[in-house]
Amino acid sequence: MKALLALEDGRTFKCRSFTGPGESQGEVVFNTSMTGYQEVLTDPSYRGQLVTMTYPLVGNYGVNSEDVESDRIQVAAFIIKEYQPFYSNYRATGSLAEYLQSQGVMGIEALDTRALTRHIRKAGAMRAYLSTSILDTAAAVAKARSIPGMEGQDLARIVTTDRPYRWVAGQPVALGEDEGLDRSDLWQGDGSRHRVVALDFGIKYNILRCLDQAGFEVIVVPAETSADTIRAMAPHGIFLSNGPGDPEPVTYAIETIRDLIGYRPMFGICLGHQLLGLALGGRTYKLKFGHRGANQPVKHLASGRIEITSQNHGFAVDPESLADKDVEITHINLNDQTLEGFRSRREPLYAVQYHPEASPGPHDARYLFGEFKQMMDANPGA
Repeated sequence: MKALLALEDGRTFKCRSFTGPGESQGEVVFNTSMTGYQEVLTDPSYRGQLVTMTYPLVGNYGVNSEDVESDRIQVAAFIIKEYQPFYSNYRATGSLAEYLQSQGVMGIEALDTRALTRHIRKAGAMRAYLSTSILDTAAAVAKARSIPGMEGQDLARIVTTDRPYRWVAGQPVALGEDEGLDRSDLWQGDGSRHRVVALDFGIKYNILRCLDQAGFEVIVVPAETSADTIRAMAPHGIFLSNGPGDPEPVTYAIETIRDLIGYRPMFGICLGHQLLGLALGGRTYKLKFGHRGANQPVKHLASGRIEITSQNHGFAVDPESLADKDVEITHINLNDQTLEGFRSRREPLYAVQYHPEASPGPHDARYLFGEFKQMMDANPGA
């Protein structure tokens, strides 16, 4: 079915829908991963975005019920060069097209993804409109220009969990209706595992898997959970998750994090990294086209080691804004020298902009979950 992708700057791309009629809108971005499209589709950090894969052939291994990073598809639309309808994989339970159709998400092919990627790199990520019914370029561009921009949007409030839950045997298990958060007897372990409260700004399941594998008992709480409630839960550590959108409007989380600094060891990833930077008094800004893919080089400054990392973010922390905050810069991006990690010199906290849990991606940075455990060992709290 014929379709049209229109960008706010007037550029348009003829294409074809492989999921039937529909329309979508949001910010158009690109991802450089060669595999892992189901993990990309279900990553909450992609909320509100039309994701373009730079690898040309997508769909060849189908989809399954295990390779998901949340309970639903999160992308606004999925754009590829060539869809492969005949999948072949022993784990597959269906096709990519069927998966997208089941959740009403558009899949687009026969689009020059190389040209689109080069355009985004030059002009920046921007608002876009996609439709199978509006094929007039002027009308479609007008639609794109009417869409709210990513800056100023608090998308964490949209993707966060409605109810707190435990992570048990690789699955989320909702707390009972009678289990209020503001008490310390919620934890079910025998005391041998560190208790971690994970603030959900759009958390990926593989982060929870990694926290579990590192030996933590985890309770995930909504993004707007207060500092007083978290203190009442008496955790050993606090985790700040990844998530979509602009960090600056997430003021409630910034205030909570600021209030909890020094209370317990704290570890942030992606949006959690940005929110922690803001809580310390730093600034964030929007990147031209962001970092999205499973092959981003990052330098660990203390060791000189180069880590190949998985990333998905459109905003970053300004390192100069942390210069007088008693913060040590720990990691930098080798492509553009942007900030990829920091830690406090005074308090037990650190954060990274990239995704050490990967999924999809390399496992070079998995050691960070072990460092979180070491930090809790050294700072047991009350």
